[in-house]
Amino acid sequence: MPRTSTRPMNYYTQNARTLSEQYNAMDSEQVHRHWRDLLPTQPGLACDIGAGSGRDAVWLASQGWDVIAVEPCAELRALGEQHTNSQSAKTHSSHAGVTWLDDGLPELKTLRSLDQRFQLILMSAVWMHMPPAQHERAMRIVSELLAPGGLLVITLRHGPDEANRFHAVQADDVIRLAQDRALVNKRRARVNDLRQRDGVEWDVVVFTLPDDGTGSLPLLRHIIVNDNKAASYKLGLLRTLIRIAEGAPGMVTRRTDDWVEIPFGLVGLYWLKTYMPLVLRHNLIQSPSADHVNKRGYGWAKQENFYSLQDLSPYDLRIGASFDANVAPRLVGAIRDACINIKKMPAHFITYPGQDRQVFECETRTVKHGNKPWQITRESLQQFGTFRIPAALWQCFSQYACWLEPAIFNEWVKLMQTWRFQYDTNVYSNAFQWIDATRDTTKVSGRIMQLHQQGQRVECVWTHKKLIIANEKYAVDHCFPWSRWLNNDLWNLMPTTTAANNAKSDKLPSAGLLLHSRDHIMDWWERAYLEDERMSQLFYIEAEAALPLMSAESRDMEGVFHAMQHQRAKLKTSQQLGEWGTPFPRNAAL
Repeated sequence: MPRTSTRPMNYYTQNARTLSEQYNAMDSEQVHRHWRDLLPTQPGLACDIGAGSGRDAVWLASQGWDVIAVEPCAELRALGEQHTNSQSAKTHSSHAGVTWLDDGLPELKTLRSLDQRFQLILMSAVWMHMPPAQHERAMRIVSELLAPGGLLVITLRHGPDEANRFHAVQADDVIRLAQDRALVNKRRARVNDLRQRDGVEWDVVVFTLPDDGTGSLPLLRHIIVNDNKAASYKLGLLRTLIRIAEGAPGMVTRRTDDWVEIPFGLVGLYWLKTYMPLVLRHNLIQSPSADHVNKRGYGWAKQENFYSLQDLSPYDLRIGASFDANVAPRLVGAIRDACINIKKMPAHFITYPGQDRQVFECETRTVKHGNKPWQITRESLQQFGTFRIPAALWQCFSQYACWLEPAIFNEWVKLMQTWRFQYDTNVYSNAFQWIDATRDTTKVSGRIMQLHQQGQRVECVWTHKKLIIANEKYAVDHCFPWSRWLNNDLWNLMPTTTAANNAKSDKLPSAGLLLHSRDHIMDWWERAYLEDERMSQLFYIEAEAALPLMSAESRDMEGVFHAMQHQRAKLKTSQQLGEWGTPFPRNAAL
């Protein structure tokens, strides 16, 4: 239901338990019998908007779908979460694929911030709660959440309304709104009410999105392949933004229907991380006029700033890192120089095909930093200004990063080969390695040893067995596999047995295993990081940058774990990662 509908919300709040019992008494197979044959044979990511008691979310999860259950009524949502968790305990696995979200129509602001597109969106008995004036906007937002080839299912109630909860709706109006958004109507049916209430009938309308209607992929192909390039800067900016969208989605500062805003300093920072290996380590020319010997030729690379950072690794420039009064002014200056040049060059010259209109918008601010320490945080990076990315393009960056980057690399190499002789292939391969790709578990291994020396018991978060520290029969596991998502953040590193770590390998923990291990994970976070003020601050700064739905205003472990659940579903869908584990590991060897 929409958040703005006070009367219906009050009704559901006051009658949550009774309504939940009524909903769960009905079989989803029967409720959705008129369209269930259209479900794809390969389950994917589903969104149940107005999930109520969680009945339909459980039904979808039992068929292998990962489900985000959206419900604005706190009382119904709490009961729904209890229901899905209890079903998970009964089955030991599949229903833990349901993750709950507090959000509502028409805005769906929190859901949109996940940057996900869904193979199935179910809106069962929801549309009637919105006044007609909100229908067009709701359809626009929902259609943008639908993946190409995905299904949108809407059921509409007709008949008596004693509680005055609903607005009159017509299937024809819904179909017209959907067609305006390039959706194709696959089915329409008028069905009887399963509860046999007098005068109550339902319309079932099903739509599909035939292709990527945003035009983002053709635009990116144009920029990558066809656009004129006097330097590598256009490709560099694209790679920078793709890396931010994939690895630091929590840094978004504002989101509208049309734009996503991020700190300009973040763009400048990732620009440095992109170009440091190319220029400082591998001496690869990025413009035909560049002179690396005399440190000239790049407007963004000043001798006193960028070139003075040769002792830093791009890995040193991670979110949460701190710098002393000697390094800080030079790093701040290098970021400032990068932002100024990005605005003047690639952001200015990346335009829509056949137009002078810029794809990206940006505004810089004057930043002065004296001889004092500096830390990389969202707030410190916002001081450099704002960078705006079209919302559809941002979602494309996030969803297709693993396919876009190879295309950029290929074009980038061809461009460099036109300026200098062809290097050995390994040179290019090494130069384009994202330097955060240094697998680093040192800090967490140190915390495990410290806790052990203090006499504290440290357990494997997956098997719940005590780690054997003396014989080093333990490992530090990247919860989300390092080989597929380059992230060394504290929240992502878990103590495990060596056997469990080897068995998990490069797989995601299953939704059930993650949920079942929740208390052990949070206990590890509490003892390893959050009892230390400095590590606690770093823990939350890293989580806020890398995970969706995080906020500096509400720091708590529950929020981090909830965000992890959403990130797990996103990685599974976008990268088609395999899963490991059941909620109750039975292999004694682990």
